[in-house]
Amino acid sequence: RACTPLGASSPSAARRGAQGATRAMTLRAAKRLRVCGAAEDAAGLELGDELRVPGLVCRDLWLDVPLDHGAADGGGRRIRLYAREVVSHDKVASRESLPALCFLQGGPGFESPRPTEASGWLKSAAAEHRVVLLDQRGTGRSAAITVQQLARDFPGDAAAQAAYVARFRADAIVDDAEALRRALLGEGSKWSTLGQSYGGFCTCVYLSKYPSSLSACYVTGGLPPVDAGCTARAVYTALFHRVRRQCDKFYARFPHHEGTVQRVVGHLVSKGGSVPLPGGGVLSVRGFQMLGLKLGSQPGIESFSYMLETAFDGDDELSYAFLRAFENFVPFCINPLYYLLHEAIYCSGPGEASSWACQAVLDEDPETSRLHDAAARAAAGERVYLTGEMVFPYMLAELPALQPLKEVAEYLARKEDWEQLYDEEALARNEVPVAACAYTEDMYVEHDLSQETATKIKGLRLMSTSEYQHNGLRMDVRIFDRLRAMASNEVPLF
Repeated sequence: RACTPLGASSPSAARRGAQGATRAMTLRAAKRLRVCGAAEDAAGLELGDELRVPGLVCRDLWLDVPLDHGAADGGGRRIRLYAREVVSHDKVASRESLPALCFLQGGPGFESPRPTEASGWLKSAAAEHRVVLLDQRGTGRSAAITVQQLARDFPGDAAAQAAYVARFRADAIVDDAEALRRALLGEGSKWSTLGQSYGGFCTCVYLSKYPSSLSACYVTGGLPPVDAGCTARAVYTALFHRVRRQCDKFYARFPHHEGTVQRVVGHLVSKGGSVPLPGGGVLSVRGFQMLGLKLGSQPGIESFSYMLETAFDGDDELSYAFLRAFENFVPFCINPLYYLLHEAIYCSGPGEASSWACQAVLDEDPETSRLHDAAARAAAGERVYLTGEMVFPYMLAELPALQPLKEVAEYLARKEDWEQLYDEEALARNEVPVAACAYTEDMYVEHDLSQETATKIKGLRLMSTSEYQHNGLRMDVRIFDRLRAMASNEVPLF
C-alpha cells in the first residue's frame, strides 16, 4: 500500500512541493514525512521457534515488508524482517496481555542483542513487558547486507548496490517497526520504545512519523541533531574535540602508554607507513589511530591499555597477538552498513551530501589536522591523538573486507537526494512521554548537541550524567528504571 505524505492534500499538491525551485521550497516539501500502512501485515506475521535461556523465553517473529514502503506499486521488492520477542520465564502464559516494548539497537548496521540469560535492563523490562528485539533491516537475520549479498543481487553494478543500501536508514527502519507493531499487536495498539545510541535516532524519526503508535519512548546516548540538511560536519567537528579529551583522560590514567603509542606510530613510520596484517590488508598509522574507538565505552579504556601491553614482540616487531587483536576489533568488516551509512545517518532531507565529512574536517580544520598528525607528533615526542567513531576513505584501501565496496561508498558519499528523517514541527508539538539519558563524557554522540535536541522535543525529560560512557545502559539497569520513572512522572519534575 502506498504512503501518504503528511501535509500533502492531493497528488498535485505533492508535485508542486517537489517542483519548488528554491532550496527552502525543497526542504519544505521534504518535511512531509511518508507515513505508511499495510492491511496485510497481521496476516503476514509468522511465529517461529521458541528458545529458552535462564530466566527468559524467546520467540522468533518473521514479517515480509516492502524494501521501499513508499513505492506506489506496494513496494515492489520485499525483504524478510526478523525480531525476537522476549518475556520473563514466569510471564509466558500472560504474554499476550503484557505491554510491548520495542528495543531499537545502536548502529547503524548492528543486529539486536542475543539474550543468554535474564540480566541487566532486559531482565527488568521482560518482567513487565513483551520485549521485541528487532534486527533492523540489513542486520542479523533481517535481510543482512554483506559484500557477498550485494555482489550476488547486483553483480557488477555499484550504482544499484548503493541505491539498495540507501533504503536501509532510520526512516525505513521505523516503517518496518510500525509494520511489525500492527502485525503483532493490532492496528489500534501502542507500544513503547527503548532506543540505544542510533536507536535514539530511530526514536526521533518514530516520534516524527508515528507518534500515535507510541505510549512512551526511552533514549540512552542517542539524541541526534534534528535539523534539516546534513549535520555531519558539525557533528564531527565537535566529536574530534571530544575524542582528544578522551585521549587525554586515557593518558592521565595510563601515563606509561603515552610512550607506547608513540613507539607504535614510530615503528609503523619506520616500516614505510604500515605493516601487513595476518588476515590481509595493512595496519597503517591511520589504522592504528582507529583504535581510539575503544576509548568511548566501558571497559574500553582498560581493554586498550591491556592491548598495548603486548604490542611488541621483541624490540622491533609488532606482536602477532596485537595485530590479530586489531583485526578482531575492527567493526566494519562484519557489519559493512556501519561503514557505508555512518555519515549518511546525519543527512535529513535533500540538497546536501555527507561528502566524507570526517575526512573534510581533518583536512580543512587546521587545529584538527595538526593535532591528529600522529606521525609528526610522535617524531616530535608530542602526545599522539587517536580518532573515534569515524569513517574515512583510506579504510576502503586498507581493510580487505571493505575493498569491494569502494564504488558503493563513493556513491553514497555523493548522494544528495536523501529522504527527510525528522519533522521538527511534529517534535515541537510532541505529546508522547519521552525520557532520555545523555552522557556528558560521550565520545560517540556529542552531549552538547544532544542537549540542544532535547529542547526541540516537547515534554522530553533529560537526565545528564558523567557516571557512565556511551554504553551506560548495558552497565547499569538503574538507567532504564530511572527513565521509566521519569516518563511516567513517578519521578516528578523538580
